Order: sequence, then structure tokens, then C-alpha cells
Amino acid sequence: MTTTDISVDELETPYDDLPPTATADFNRDGFVHLSGVLTPETIAQYEPTITSEVIRLNTQDLPLAERDTYGKAFLQVTNLWRQNEKVKELVFARRLAGIAAQLLGVHAVRLYHDQALYKEPSGGITPWHADQYYWPLSSDRCVTLWLPLQETPVEMGPLAFARGSHNFAFGRDLPISDESEAQLQNAVAEQHFEDVVEPFALGDASFHRGWTFHHAGPNRGTEPRRVMTVIYLDADLRTTEPTNRNQTADLANWMPGTDIGQVPESALNPILYAAS
Repeated sequence: MTTTDISVDELETPYDDLPPTATADFNRDGFVHLSGVLTPETIAQYEPTITSEVIRLNTQDLPLAERDTYGKAFLQVTNLWRQNEKVKELVFARRLAGIAAQLLGVHAVRLYHDQALYKEPSGGITPWHADQYYWPLSSDRCVTLWLPLQETPVEMGPLAFARGSHNFAFGRDLPISDESEAQLQNAVAEQHFEDVVEPFALGDASFHRGWTFHHAGPNRGTEPRRVMTVIYLDADLRTTEPTNRNQTADLANWMPGTDIGQVPESALNPILYAAS
């Protein structure tokens, strides 16, 4: 059996190291950081392809110094699974989707979309924000996988979370920006939410809820901070009326043909895991 075969087998087998308290921790804290979700060998099979696709598809051509705060935070390429069959293997991994379903406490999850997020050397902060500001979804039964493709010490800017902030309504109308950074930084401090900043070993991954406030520091390292993310939805989750232009765009881009109040069942939103 080849290394590639072993990697594919790992992606399709359950993750057996989910702590007994993981779902309760996830519900209480709004996120969970898991160790050894994938082996370094498996990540090594996919990182070069993801990186080459990011280089090929990236449309950001401004020098770092000339970009705004959002542009300095990372290079962002979405729905790589539609561009490359190798990347699709990772995005469609039953192991990863199974963790998402267990944490959400649902019988099945479907794909919303994927995002490669590459923070360049000397790249800036990722401002405080909540992902679900961008998503026209009827509930918070959604979760983002954050999978670093290299060991990620604190100086490279790992994702950090405000523990328990998914139950906090303030700031949900703020897009990622200098304004969200200033307002949410103050709110997190005033509400005494713990700012959980931890390094990620190679193979670690985090999962966070749509309304969990999070951020990342700058990349002070000499190599890009390479990350693959996948957003999963409860398979029964329905769309809702967009409340901003970003949600309108997401509805059109990630759930084409889905009317308000419908379950997004297009070919772009396949079910990735269903309990047997």
C-alpha cells in the first residue's frame, strides 16, 4: 500500500481520539482545539497541492505594504475542491466531517465551502470577527474547521478564540475590519472572555462555531502560515433572508439556486457525513 493510499484511508476512517467532553466543551466554549486530527504524513500528501493551487488562483497582486488591513491578513482562495481532485479528497474527508457532526450534535453535515488562508511572512493581524456575519443561515448549527498545514507557533499567528463569545450578541453586525478589531477587542476585555491563544502542532485542528469571535496575530515567521479551512452545515439547516450584501453574495456564490427558507441541496453543498 502506498503512502497516498494510507492517507486516503485515514481521511475516511473515524477520528478515535475525540475527548469524551469535546462536545460539551464545544457547546460551552464555542470552539475546540484537537490534537492529532491528521498525521503529519497525511498533511504532507496534500500541502504541496493546496499551496500550488493557492499560487495559481490567487488574485491579490498588490505589495503587502499597499494593502488594507484585510488584505494584509491573508491570501484567500475559496472552493479549491472544485479546482483540484486531490484537494477534494481532503475537503470531502469523512473523518473531518464526522468530527463536525459530533461536535454539533447532528446526524449529518453538508459542505458550505472551503477556504485556503495563507498569511504571508510579515502579514498582519486577522481582526476580531465572527464568521456568521457573512452567512445567511437560519441558526448557528454550523462549524469551521481550521487545519494548519505546518507546525504553527504563536509567532506565526495561529487562530485564537474568545472563550464563550458565541453567546454574545454584540458585534454581530461588524464585518472583519479595523472597526471590528477595535470594538470587539474592547468588548472581549470588558466581558472578561478569555482570549485563548495556543500554538498548533502539525496535525492539530480547531473547530469553531459561526458566532464565536476569533482573531489571529501577525506572522512574524519567515515562512507563510498555510491553512486549509472547511465550513460545514447541519444537513437540515435552512437559509434565511440576507441582512447585508456579503450574505447576499454568499447565498448566490455558495448556495446557488437555493431560495430563502430552503435547505441548500445543490451540487455545491453535498452531504459529507451521515451517521450510519
